[in-house]
Amino acid sequence: MKKYVIDIFMIMLGALLFALAVNLFVIPNDLGEGGVTGLTIIAYYLFGWSPSIVSFVMNAVLLIIGYKFLNRQTTIYTIIAVSFHSLFLHLTESWSISSDEIIVNTIFGGVFAGVGIGLIIRVGGTTAGSTILARITNKYLGWSISYGLLFFDLIVAFSSYFIIGAEALMLTIIMLYIGTKVMEFVIEGVNPKKAVTIISKKPEEIAGQVTAYMNRGVTVLAGHGYYTKEQKEILYIVISKQEVVKLKKIVKEVDKDAFIAIHDVRDVFGEGFIELAKS
Repeated sequence: MKKYVIDIFMIMLGALLFALAVNLFVIPNDLGEGGVTGLTIIAYYLFGWSPSIVSFVMNAVLLIIGYKFLNRQTTIYTIIAVSFHSLFLHLTESWSISSDEIIVNTIFGGVFAGVGIGLIIRVGGTTAGSTILARITNKYLGWSISYGLLFFDLIVAFSSYFIIGAEALMLTIIMLYIGTKVMEFVIEGVNPKKAVTIISKKPEEIAGQVTAYMNRGVTVLAGHGYYTKEQKEILYIVISKQEVVKLKKIVKEVDKDAFIAIHDVRDVFGEGFIELAKS
């Protein structure tokens, strides 16, 4: 029960921040948006229709169409998110902020939207609309949700060109990109690390030096070359970004012909990092 209460609070906070992004930064500066929100803003610019009402109706229709791609909890959380987003759009429509700096407004519009949507998705909800489409591409095409959202948002954003003009469209694209990066940060975690895969003829020496001089654990995997069938020991190490240079120096000194692949990872738990029980 405690988890559900916290989840609903996060959804409400996310819905509020997303609504503030629209009412404080997007509409006052004649910018566009992506997804259903972008369509509601276009309807507002053209016909003066209330974004809160149009957003609720369009998201409800899309949720009915795409509910089968969501599980029961996600569907419930999405209904809550859509309802509160529409409510907050209505309650904050008269709010304003004193800023004539269009770039500043663009940046903060992206940050507010990114954090808002990210909080909703992080606890398992969606904002319906293009988020449902992003989840479909994530399931069947392997796209990340954040970049799936960016793809569908850009389609809607470009359609607003004839209404908001070229300059506002370019600013909108900047805002969407900022929102996507912030959303990705919120969804995927605040604990970025690097995972390093090393294939070398001297795995024992490299592992020994990593353990001795970096105080990091090393996992040894068994593998072989597909063409040569030669058996090899593959080293897998998770380190901080600041330790990458030190690790590369160790590998270079031991085996300058070693193969190294460095990957971005987030939310690393376990010995030497964050305890899983505290996550």
